[in-house]
Amino acid sequence: MRVHQPGGYMMRQRGAQVEDWSWNTTRKRLGVLWRLTKPYRLRTGLSLFSLLTATATALAPPLLARYALDDAVRHKTGAQLILIVSLFVVAGLANWGMTYVETYMTGWVGERILADLRTELFGHLQRLSLGFYERNRAGVLISRMTNDVEAIDQLVTDGVTTLAQSTLMLGGTAVLLLVLDWRLALATLAVIPFVSIATALFRSRSARAYADVRERLGLVTATLAEDIAGMRMVQAFTREQLAQDNFRTVARRYRDSNMQTVVLNALYFPVVSFLATLALAIVLGYGGHLYFTGAISLGTLFAFMLYVNNFFDPVQQLSQLYNTFLSATAALDKIIGVLDEEPDVLDAPAAKSLDRIAGHVRFNQVRFAYGLRGGTQGEEVLHGIDLDVPAGTTVALVGHTGAGKSTIAKLLARFYEPTSGRITIDGVDLNHVTQESLRRQLGIVPQEGFLFAGTVAENIAFGKPDAKADEIVRAAQTVGAHDFILRLEDGYETQLGERGSRLSLGQRQLVAFARALLADPRILILDEATSSVDIGTERTIERALRTLLSDRTSFVIAHRLSTIRDADLIVVLEHGQVIEQGSHDELLAKRGLYTSLYGDWAAA
Repeated sequence: MRVHQPGGYMMRQRGAQVEDWSWNTTRKRLGVLWRLTKPYRLRTGLSLFSLLTATATALAPPLLARYALDDAVRHKTGAQLILIVSLFVVAGLANWGMTYVETYMTGWVGERILADLRTELFGHLQRLSLGFYERNRAGVLISRMTNDVEAIDQLVTDGVTTLAQSTLMLGGTAVLLLVLDWRLALATLAVIPFVSIATALFRSRSARAYADVRERLGLVTATLAEDIAGMRMVQAFTREQLAQDNFRTVARRYRDSNMQTVVLNALYFPVVSFLATLALAIVLGYGGHLYFTGAISLGTLFAFMLYVNNFFDPVQQLSQLYNTFLSATAALDKIIGVLDEEPDVLDAPAAKSLDRIAGHVRFNQVRFAYGLRGGTQGEEVLHGIDLDVPAGTTVALVGHTGAGKSTIAKLLARFYEPTSGRITIDGVDLNHVTQESLRRQLGIVPQEGFLFAGTVAENIAFGKPDAKADEIVRAAQTVGAHDFILRLEDGYETQLGERGSRLSLGQRQLVAFARALLADPRILILDEATSSVDIGTERTIERALRTLLSDRTSFVIAHRLSTIRDADLIVVLEHGQVIEQGSHDELLAKRGLYTSLYGDWAAA
């Protein structure tokens, strides 16, 4: 188990918060949300119209109350009173109807925006290169797809409406207060500077606090995902207590970040409530004085009191919404950060589709260094690799750990691109063809065959989804997987569970071999594909390999003697360079590094 130390990264995040409120950042956030509304602009427009109508009808009652007191009641005009009361009812019904339409439309559009955002984010993740996933923890990416998108939910389904409606209510109420009596309006609005100061202080501190919350939540999810996936190792090495202590530390940091927001809320909202009460006291005191001197009517004073409540209710709502806004913008920034990631490997603008290949592979002075975070280049791991592999050749790549064997396989699949030099297949530079057309003709079997939650048949047909049942069975029979599959409770329709957990390691590897065989690749890459299986399973696989490797170019990374001896060409790597190459007998005759390695393997 790794003890996570995110403190340094958090300090960098805090430093980055300085720019969070810049206009460019805000415009980028709004641009993402506005772009997502494009398919739903008609309903968005209807929602906006109903919002404006609902706000107008909500502003009408205090003004109607003034006319009722000053005109109808004072002059005892029953017909006028009935008319005003009727208008009250009409305004209430209109407000109810428009609020329903606005709530429904906003929710309808908001939920679809979120679904589209999840889909877009997942699609973008599919396009990112392997290096991105080697730099980022899977749990953090899952948190972006789940926790962070969920944090935006309340903002787009309810928060935007509250923001627009409360802002319109504030502006409309302020205008009406000035229209009713400018002296009392100015006295009432005298508390606004204090509200602004409190809000500015709250905002400056809350932005950082909510960014911390999103970051800590991502670490909680990442720790959970990692520990649950590795539970077998945790229990095997009796690391349960250490894992629990580590998670307790991560959870405590998340709790502490949340407590910062709790303290800020506890300080800010009572201040706003007090200022609202103070404004009402000003209306009662100064307004009462004006009424006693005959400067304003009783109806105007009553309307003022209602409008003051209307004025500070939106202030409270906006203050509460600010929490949602901070959480959502912090989450949106994380999502935008992922969407801004560019693939390390991109198809050239004029890249062509690679036609069916024979499989002649050539490495010409290939150098490579893995990139580090921030775009900097790490230490070079391949130093001018020259390799010529004729079509149909089985090549065994051997060498000590770190010699560069897996890196060569990754470059061939274009998971990475060479720092310099070129790789060609049938004379075509891989940089000039599309990744999709290349990988359609590649088959990769890693050290531990990754199986998906689904049936055995679905996993075998993963590289050829349109395969018929007899083709799937034939591939399984060829690699020796058919018999054990039939012993499963539902045969080929047996649900395997996550990562194929219901099968043994050797059985999973046999299914992976069947999957590679069914896809019928022109170039096959076996990355330590037999190193994790038992002797009996290895013998079964060795028999299948003769069929699997025939008539196609194959790169085999292996330590098993039987696999290496049968290769047409053995390439010995050391520190990112080709030291020796030739057949098994030729290399033994040289008595070089291969002879030493062979002796170690034979002794093992």
